[in-house]
Amino acid sequence: MVIDCHNHLGTDLFFYLNGYHPYAQDLPAMITEGRHNGIDRWVVFPMIANLTFDLKGMKDGKLKAGGIEHVPYAFENERMLREIYELHPDLGRCTLPFAILDPLREPAAQIATLRALYAQFPFYGLKIQATMIQSDVKALLNVGRGFVDLARELDLPFLIHSSVGNDPWSQAKDILKVAEANPDVRFCLAHSCRYDRWCLERVAELPNTWFDCSAHRIHCEGVIRGFDFVAPAAERFSADYRDPSAVLVALAQAYPKKLLWGSDTPFESYVGKLDGGMLSLRSTYKDEVACLNAVPEKLRKAISQDNLLALLKLKDEKILTRS
Repeated sequence: MVIDCHNHLGTDLFFYLNGYHPYAQDLPAMITEGRHNGIDRWVVFPMIANLTFDLKGMKDGKLKAGGIEHVPYAFENERMLREIYELHPDLGRCTLPFAILDPLREPAAQIATLRALYAQFPFYGLKIQATMIQSDVKALLNVGRGFVDLARELDLPFLIHSSVGNDPWSQAKDILKVAEANPDVRFCLAHSCRYDRWCLERVAELPNTWFDCSAHRIHCEGVIRGFDFVAPAAERFSADYRDPSAVLVALAQAYPKKLLWGSDTPFESYVGKLDGGMLSLRSTYKDEVACLNAVPEKLRKAISQDNLLALLKLKDEKILTRS
């Protein structure tokens, strides 16, 4: 069974209003394309911008309070879960939904909403993308520690967007500090820790941490083009980044029990404004799967199924065989 551990559903109004791509994905489209490329199951969560942000502000490229909702992601989580369980239950059976959260803003209200949703609709993990919403992931150590307590109580893992360089919101090293402080809670750092060698080694050392390789090809392209959203050469995992398949094989060989394969659909591509111009980083679901298929069979099964199941610790794995 091939499980894609990293996919977004819904609409991102910030991307849409600012002319970025992609900005939307619905459940039928994701599953139709994924099945065409040999995927069996999908971990899914909502898009990132949420309706607590002012719409005019978003159109002006700014995230500020004043939107039509008051609790971050309350609408987006419920909308996605209803799409999975009510609108398309036949397709929803193929998914493992995660709820998304803001680690800093309105934590008590978010936790109450998540509890109510969990009682109504099963979800299997908690997702954070702190960079885009400018919300410090270190809040999980203080004002947002209630989210960690909730994860502990419900035995749910976190999947957290990780960054390096000048991003102050979701540094991979900060996520690792949260994981170190909470050894009984499981964490997965997205995007291969941006190939930061020290962070990957620390993930390998900690028993409660994993990493995923989502948006793998465009991160490899970022290395080749010298962008600063990946680790600098002196701190980078050693591999031939001109060949994304070879990089994935090397990561799987180096971290056979820690790497999770994921595509990041629809964000396996990104096209948007940068420094007055346009940044175009483009891949396809087919190309992401081609990298996976280049991995030797035993390792391929580990990174596309077994390691994810270790992260999830599903109480009943029969949910994966639902038709």
